[in-house]
Amino acid sequence: MNKFLLLILVLAVALGWWMLGRRREGGPGGAGSARGASRSKPAAGEPATMVACNHCGVHLPQPEAQFDAAGRPYCSEAHRLAGPR
Repeated sequence: MNKFLLLILVLAVALGWWMLGRRREGGPGGAGSARGASRSKPAAGEPATMVACNHCGVHLPQPEAQFDAAGRPYCSEAHRLAGPR
């Protein structure tokens, strides 16, 4: 009987701990849902300029692009070596 009561107590504590974690993360329901939405926003600052790869046309942030000697952006080293289409 004591083992059964201990098991129920452990499950109740674990369930309470799990629900508290969901509330802090802004899960569905609970007071933390408004706070969770603000966490997903990017940090304040300027957004990165997007450029299109001259080979395949995919858009990527300018800091992640690779440029050829003429300054044309590419999404990867392979596309930079292949050149524009």
